[in-house]
Amino acid sequence: MDYAQRLENVAVLGAAGKMGSGIVLLVAVEMADLGLKPENKGKKYVLHAVDVSHAALSGLMKYMREQARKTAEKRIVALRAVYADRPDLVENRDIIEQYVCDVLDVIRPVTVLEAACEANVIFEAVSEDVELKARLLTRVAADNPRRPWVFTNTSSVPIEEIDAKARLGGRIMGFHFYNPPAVQKLVELIRGRTTLPEVAEFAQALTKSLRKTVVPSSDTAGFIGNGHFMRDLLHAIAEAERLSREMPFVEAVYAVNRVSQDFLVRPMGIFQLADYVGLDVCQCILRVMDPRLPGQNLRSPLIDRLLGLGVRGGQNHDGSQKDGFLRYERGKPAGVYDPEGKRYVPISEFQATADAKLGPLPEPALAWKAAVRHPAREKVLADFFGKLETLRTPGAELARRYGARSREIGLGLVRDGVAAKAEDVNTVLLTGFFHAYGPINDYFSEKVAR
Repeated sequence: MDYAQRLENVAVLGAAGKMGSGIVLLVAVEMADLGLKPENKGKKYVLHAVDVSHAALSGLMKYMREQARKTAEKRIVALRAVYADRPDLVENRDIIEQYVCDVLDVIRPVTVLEAACEANVIFEAVSEDVELKARLLTRVAADNPRRPWVFTNTSSVPIEEIDAKARLGGRIMGFHFYNPPAVQKLVELIRGRTTLPEVAEFAQALTKSLRKTVVPSSDTAGFIGNGHFMRDLLHAIAEAERLSREMPFVEAVYAVNRVSQDFLVRPMGIFQLADYVGLDVCQCILRVMDPRLPGQNLRSPLIDRLLGLGVRGGQNHDGSQKDGFLRYERGKPAGVYDPEGKRYVPISEFQATADAKLGPLPEPALAWKAAVRHPAREKVLADFFGKLETLRTPGAELARRYGARSREIGLGLVRDGVAAKAEDVNTVLLTGFFHAYGPINDYFSEKVAR
């Protein structure tokens, strides 16, 4: 069975979720494009979009229609050539509508899990729960005579563990899209010890066709992305808790969040990033990593406490940010949650005081957006961090400690064999997290982190 034949019948489990919907879009477009090639005329491509809610699947189809139209509009010149043998398609709008119909015609939204048993390829994008993943995959793939290949979107659970629990015999590989899958260029490919070579070869072919940037990770809990992010977050929490002995907790959280964004030239502060991901998701990942990486203390009582108080983060259906560590107004941080008072304290009440304690940024300040767009990015970053090194302010000290710890985490991932080389760690943070520079750099000294 070649590449095109393998993709004739696909299933996505968790299809209406945040990650699943993006995977459905990418794969459905790829399948529709294959179906439009002359050599595949007459073949029927089917994608079973499996989820538990009819309402959610209805929302998925609306999303698919909107995104397929946007895809067609961007590719109208190429599509005119594709539909050149259709005399009824002359106007751009007619071509666009036809392509939307061709993409939607691939998708079969269903709430019956057994529909996935017909697939040659199954993408799994359910919650980060190894027992749930194994239970679902056992039902649709373990004893399936079609012997489907499984690609799990897990961001932390070891592939070999899922393989053993679901009895897949090596027909599984980690295929970790980043959020949102249709926009993010990065894919972490995780090959378990038992993963069959032909499964890995197909994954490489698909990522190439999807024009993704691929970074391989060893089959270690958390992989490269969350291996860095979770440790980075735990460092931030420890710093905030340390500072809270000298200042109010809300000021401490604000200070660390601002330092991780403005002083370290990142797209958003660390606590804002945790809110974007969702505190429940962060807790789930930590609960996967901690027992599988003993002795590293990969847990956060603070996150557990906030979740117990109903503070979750994440996004609403329209993409707007839910409140977590921070409260948001028009997408921007406006408050910090006080677990003692069980309320959000407006940032405006303490921002001036907290900023004065941190001290000024190096002059001239360097915003993340300006850095990533700068034609001499490395030089301006080196100049900025060189000036940061000379400052003897609390904010600069926090930044140096933070940057050094981030570097230490990255080097640890290479040392432990999670990443094959420093470049892979940096690519994940640059591409998957949109950082302006990789954590393994010459800007910070590792010894400062200690």
